[in-house]
Amino acid sequence: MLRLITDFDGPIIDVSERYYRVYQYCLDKTRRPDQVVQELPKAEFWQLKRSRVPEKQIALNSGLDETQAQEFAQLRRQTVHTEHYFNYDTLAPGAVDALLKIQQAGIDLAVMTMRRVRELDYAFKKHDLARFFPENRCYCLSNDYVKTRDIEDKPLLMARALKELPPVTDTWMVGDTEADITAAKNYGIKVMAVECGIRDRTQLELYQPDLIVKDFSAAVNLVLEPKQPV
Repeated sequence: MLRLITDFDGPIIDVSERYYRVYQYCLDKTRRPDQVVQELPKAEFWQLKRSRVPEKQIALNSGLDETQAQEFAQLRRQTVHTEHYFNYDTLAPGAVDALLKIQQAGIDLAVMTMRRVRELDYAFKKHDLARFFPENRCYCLSNDYVKTRDIEDKPLLMARALKELPPVTDTWMVGDTEADITAAKNYGIKVMAVECGIRDRTQLELYQPDLIVKDFSAAVNLVLEPKQPV
């Protein structure tokens, strides 16, 4: 039996519009009324995010001063995971078709995400995704969980999943960040990184996943490929 454990934001959900809207809001809230700022186009902003340019630097690039950049970064942290902005998330192209393929192939599918329960439920309802992920295949944070850093929190979810899930002969992890790669590698699980999420290829390569693929559809196609005889 084959198992696929997938991250949620990145492989399945495109968060770029949410992050950009929050950027616009924080820039507008932080600037002085008479201050001329340089709002970055979405493509430029998203590329900065994907190459892990710090929030403060993005603020400075947009024309805010050092003190404002500090405020901007703090406001952004408080805002980016609020319900109003989750509404801007969209399904990643091809993600639902890929999920249907996995279901039809009888692969054991689990989701592992840094979202809280209410945030995952919201997306499940909005995009009709609960049909792919039974409750006992959902690994996320409790609503009151105090986050540290994803790269530390995600391996804890992986440890819990491996303890609770029934044994299988083969497992793949699919994700779009260093946290996903680290969580898989810590437990000897093969990991594919997708280039459609919040890290660019250069950032992903630093953590040496087994494979880097274009998106979730490409990852699923690879998992479903019949094994070639040696």
